[in-house]
Amino acid sequence: MQSGNITEQQMSDTRFVSHLTRATFAMVLAGGRGSRLLQLTDWRAKPAVPFGGKFRVIDFTLSNCVNSGIRRIGVATQYKAQSLIHHLQHGWSFLDGRFDEFIDLLPAQQQVTENWYRGTADAVFQNLDVLRRNRPKYVMILSGDHVYKMDYSRMLAQHVENQAELSVACMDVPLAEASSFGVMGVDAGQRVISFAEKPEHPEAIPGRPDHALVSMGVYVFNAEFLYEQLIRDSDDPKSSHDFGKDLIPYVMQRYRVFAHRFADSCVGMNPDVPDEKPYWRDVGTIDAYWEANMELTKVTPDLNIYDEEWPIWTYQEQLPPAKFVFDDDGRRGMAVDSLVSGGNIISGAEVRRSMLFSRVRVHSYATVEDAVVLPKVDIGRGARLRRVIIDKHCRIPAGLRVGYDAEEDRKRFHVTEKGITLITPEMLGQQAHHIR
Repeated sequence: MQSGNITEQQMSDTRFVSHLTRATFAMVLAGGRGSRLLQLTDWRAKPAVPFGGKFRVIDFTLSNCVNSGIRRIGVATQYKAQSLIHHLQHGWSFLDGRFDEFIDLLPAQQQVTENWYRGTADAVFQNLDVLRRNRPKYVMILSGDHVYKMDYSRMLAQHVENQAELSVACMDVPLAEASSFGVMGVDAGQRVISFAEKPEHPEAIPGRPDHALVSMGVYVFNAEFLYEQLIRDSDDPKSSHDFGKDLIPYVMQRYRVFAHRFADSCVGMNPDVPDEKPYWRDVGTIDAYWEANMELTKVTPDLNIYDEEWPIWTYQEQLPPAKFVFDDDGRRGMAVDSLVSGGNIISGAEVRRSMLFSRVRVHSYATVEDAVVLPKVDIGRGARLRRVIIDKHCRIPAGLRVGYDAEEDRKRFHVTEKGITLITPEMLGQQAHHIR
């Protein structure tokens, strides 16, 4: 028997997955500074860093939860969390507590010990009362500082099918990059048989000597099993209380731990493209952050932010449309191969291959190329900016040239090895607004 075009088996599978997601609590770890982003995280945590013209980095993880059907979420915060808390309160209040949907903000409150969060496992341990109060059957542990689209329900279903106590999402990366991750080894049945956190000499995938299998920092635990392991780890004086360094290596040797391939749950992959790589970005350095934003200006970017079936939710300011004015030779308001957000005015200026967040004003005769311009920036008349990241609230002086002479730029700003210049209000000698 069929209902429309949906078979009974498909209906049964949908109900099964829905049951799994309703029985799951997601804990998002969002307390890290992200020190490699330098001055971009002087006044905000890495998950609160703006990305993609209108989003924050954490919006991708939270959207994955909501779109997957997981609507009981805790966000553990610590480092300079005001900007993040402000964003979550404004942009994520649509979840309805009457249906047991919520996002709980979980700052380090020293309720269990007299310590701040000492590691990723300790951040969850200090919120055991929150987990137990919600009585989930499964707990997902997620990082709030990566950009990707993933259907967590597929990972949950595989976790149950494998009768696993812990499942670890993983992906292939070039061997040269693997030292930045937890490197895994698996058997033919995808059971994890080795795990090394950020090894100096990572182990290659058998048969693929130039790639390694690494953890994404996305975990599914059976809830009772997680509680037992967190308590055991907390009592271990030799532990650094970190999932990758301590907890996973311990349980991997003693319990059923399985790998889940990101390609099996990545959203937006094109089945007609052979060997397409799942999209996942760690925007944890200035260069990586600039490159990931610049990718979105391409004709067909790897990350589809126009996908109506998997929307990225965020705080939507009520702003007027972007405006482009003047059409004279040498003074034409225009933007090419760029993303331009609401509330912007391009006044007789040229913008090329750039990402402009909201409330940006570019004055006449200015040129902006290959730039990431965060909200509420004012770019003065005749300024010439190339390969830059401009932080919020900057007022670029008229006639300023950046991106043409690296040695001169280094006297005032930060210039990366790849030649990307970071500009902040403090570097310009201007008063900053510290809630970013």
